[in-house]
Order: sequence, then structure tokens, then C-alpha cells
Amino acid sequence: MKVKHLLIAGALMCNVAIADEEVVPNPVTEEGVVKVEWQEPNKYRDLKTATEVKSRFQQRFFDTITENVNKEASKILKPNQKLEMQVSDVDLAGDLRPTFGATTANELRIVKDLYPPRMTFTYSITEGDKVIMAGDEKLVDMNFMYGTSSKRNQKPFQYESDMLKDWLKKTVEPKL
Repeated sequence: MKVKHLLIAGALMCNVAIADEEVVPNPVTEEGVVKVEWQEPNKYRDLKTATEVKSRFQQRFFDTITENVNKEASKILKPNQKLEMQVSDVDLAGDLRPTFGATTANELRIVKDLYPPRMTFTYSITEGDKVIMAGDEKLVDMNFMYGTSSKRNQKPFQYESDMLKDWLKKTVEPKL
């Protein structure tokens, strides 16, 4: 009889715990002419860190990418135009590998051409209230190791930023 009561109490507690889960809104970053909504970042293929707190690392990634896209978009977009993106997946250049205690207790990101940066998103460019361009993108930069910045990669998330810069120049700019 006591086991039955414990099972019922456990089931009720699980329901309470589930009901208490807070729905976390998708992060949004905005700078200048760019607004980015990061949709369910905990489900992204690879937005992981080896050394930082996950939430801090993600926010740093979101801010850096938004800032870098804004730098390029502000050169391309006309006055009164705005770029809005809804990012649904990110896969950073490289892959996290365990060190097995060799140098640290954490993992290490190995960057090889086998692990290119990827990003999936929808976008729209508006002028005032009118949408003048929109689309879906699944970007992959297979040549990220051989670009002009590969030799001087000192900036955080440089490969991902370069991939988006190329997209803006090759896809968006010719159509505006």
C-alpha cells in the first residue's frame, strides 16, 4: 500500500515540475539595420563551448554575429531598409573533441576543413513597412579554411561571420 502512495505522489510531483517549467522566449539581438531572432538555440546542431558557461557563450556568439552582419549590411542596404533574420540552426566551424585529461578536463575545438560552418535561416529585407526581398537560406562554407581571413583568424566566430558576409555580397547585394 505504501508503494502505491509513493508512486502516486511521485507522479503528481512530476506534473508539478513540468507545469513549473518556464517557456524561455527566443533571444533577439538587434544592432543598426539588423535584427536577428535566434529560434530555439538549445536545439542547434553545434553552438557549444569547451571552456565557457553555455548561456554566456551563446550570447557572445549572438552579439558578435549581429554586430558583424550589421557592419556589412549597412554598406549594402539603402537608407530606410532593414534586414531581419530568423536563425533556426547553427553549426560552428570545427568540432568539439574530448581531451581525456591531456591538457584540461574539458573538450577542445578542432578546426579542420572536414567541419565547415553552417547556418540555416529565413530573412526579409524591408523598406519602411514593405518587404522588398525575402528567402530561406542553408549556408555551408566548404572553403572556409582557404579564404583570405584563414591566415589571420584572430577574431571570434570569424568563419561564421565571413560566411554571412559572402552571402550578403553574393545573394543580397545584386538583387537590391
